[in-house]
Formats: sequence, C-alpha cells, structure tokens
Amino acid sequence: MGQGIGQIDALIREEKRLTAVESQTEAWAEGLSAGIEPEIIAEAALTTAFAELLRSCSEEAALTLLDVMREKVIGGDFDVNPYHH
Repeated sequence: MGQGIGQIDALIREEKRLTAVESQTEAWAEGLSAGIEPEIIAEAALTTAFAELLRSCSEEAALTLLDVMREKVIGGDFDVNPYHH
C-alpha cells in the first residue's frame, strides 16, 4: 500500500514550509543587498509574521508560536556554531 493520508499531509506541509523558507531567504538577501541591517530585517519579518498570524488565527496561536520559538532559541536550535562550548 501507499502512504496514508497523514503522511501525505505531512509531506505537503513540509513542501510548503520549504517554499516559505526559500521565499524568506530571498527576501532576507534582498534586504541585505539594499543595505538594511539584519536586526531591522528580523524585526520587520517578525512583526509581519505575528501581525498576519493574529489576523488569520488568534492571539493564542501567536503566543504559542512565540513560546515555541523562545524554547528553540534557548535549546540552541538556531546556533550557528552548534559545537561551541
């Protein structure tokens, strides 16, 4: 048998996530090439993301995402040097 519906949904979600990452990476590069500092690009991206999430979902969804991202930062998920001691 083939993949179940859940597996197909997970593959579709991952493809969407990868497409979104690609779009965000391109936008980031464009901002840098325009001379915009990374901190300004990051703040604008986060502001846009949370405003859209609040518009389309809920305050609870935005706060949950904020908590998840905070834990990822604390856990070192975004560490550019993961072997740093």
